[in-house]
Amino acid sequence: MTCIAGLVEDGVIYMGADSAGVGNYYNLSIRADRKVFKNGPFLMGFTSSFRMGQLLQYSFVPPDHPFNSDGAPMDTHKYMATVFIDAVRDCLKNGGFAAKYNEKEEGGTFLVGYRGRLFYVLDDYQVGEPVDNFFAVGCGASFALGSLYSTLNEPPEQRIYKALEAAEHFSAGVRRPFVILRSSD
Repeated sequence: MTCIAGLVEDGVIYMGADSAGVGNYYNLSIRADRKVFKNGPFLMGFTSSFRMGQLLQYSFVPPDHPFNSDGAPMDTHKYMATVFIDAVRDCLKNGGFAAKYNEKEEGGTFLVGYRGRLFYVLDDYQVGEPVDNFFAVGCGASFALGSLYSTLNEPPEQRIYKALEAAEHFSAGVRRPFVILRSSD
């Protein structure tokens, strides 16, 4: 289910999502609750589970970005892969969403925009940052990525919209209405 597409241009993060709620591709509901939202300084968009998204939006308290011993802020990727993700894991565990199989924890997949950068978090809690200034997750991700690549010279919100349109056209799990947010709103 889902397509979440994000990109960064001139330090502004843009992120969009569809509105489909899909159960095993047999049941489809168009949801009023959004898959993209802001939580403090973070712009987030989720796939995997609406419960996970609700926890990230309403229960997750983003941890402060710490400083190193020299007074400089901790490297942003290091912060995301340690301090941030540890707080996400705690939130998902406390909310009853995180799962444990053979001593391995699993969560869900989502995009995070922070400090002019785009990150993705996968089920095993790894934090990635794409080399390109864009990324997508969900069942429509491959279609959205192709669209984002082919529209490099277009305005950012238009690129996100076209990426979601492509995902909707080719994926059974992606449906309008589309919601697009940006970090500067």
